[in-house]
Amino acid sequence: MILQPIVYGTLLKRYKRFLADVVLDKTGEVVTAHCPNPGAMIGLLDKGNPVILSISSNPKRKLPYTLQAIYTDKTWVGVNTALPNELMAESLTAGTLLEFNPYLTVRREVPYGQNCRIDFLLHSEETSDCYLEVKNVHLKRQDKAEFPDCITTRGTKQIKELAALAQKGFRCVVTYIIQREDCSGFKIADDLDPHYAKACEFAKGCGVETLILNCRLSATDSCFNVTLNPESYALGSS
Repeated sequence: MILQPIVYGTLLKRYKRFLADVVLDKTGEVVTAHCPNPGAMIGLLDKGNPVILSISSNPKRKLPYTLQAIYTDKTWVGVNTALPNELMAESLTAGTLLEFNPYLTVRREVPYGQNCRIDFLLHSEETSDCYLEVKNVHLKRQDKAEFPDCITTRGTKQIKELAALAQKGFRCVVTYIIQREDCSGFKIADDLDPHYAKACEFAKGCGVETLILNCRLSATDSCFNVTLNPESYALGSS
């Protein structure tokens, strides 16, 4: 996925969860950008970190700039939590993820369980429906990517609902998409949210699958490109 136009800047601060002040490199202007990431963003928010902002042409937007990536530990880290869903949608349409090729119909944001919406509901005449949830991963501690980076009550509820569906015979997959290239593997951050970790273990026992995918990220003066690597770290009930 290519994001353009973009501008480079330097992070001043992130505040009120969804706002970030940035000094633009070319003009020195301080702008407030939308931060599409409500998480703790551990290790990413140091003042002075280089950032990439996309620019919206929508005149109705109050904030035309959106924070897309932060440079830290010698790598770009994608922080837009909505982007992995778009990458997954592209891959499902192109058929590049062999795990999901049997499914012919893809629906998005389908209600299920108690007040939940699944990111993708995949349907095939030959097998049971597949409930596919996508999570953005940007946290790295030591050499592994980790999720979540803070308590995720909503994520825990989703995992429990997927476990219930798996017990009824549906295929359920949680896909963690890592928006950075410097990780050697993945783990659940059980110290940051033990309830989520416990729910994942329960879901594993119910047959909920886990798919770990990483991204390739590159940036030029005019665009920021994020592509999904179809080779997974792991696929299975783990």
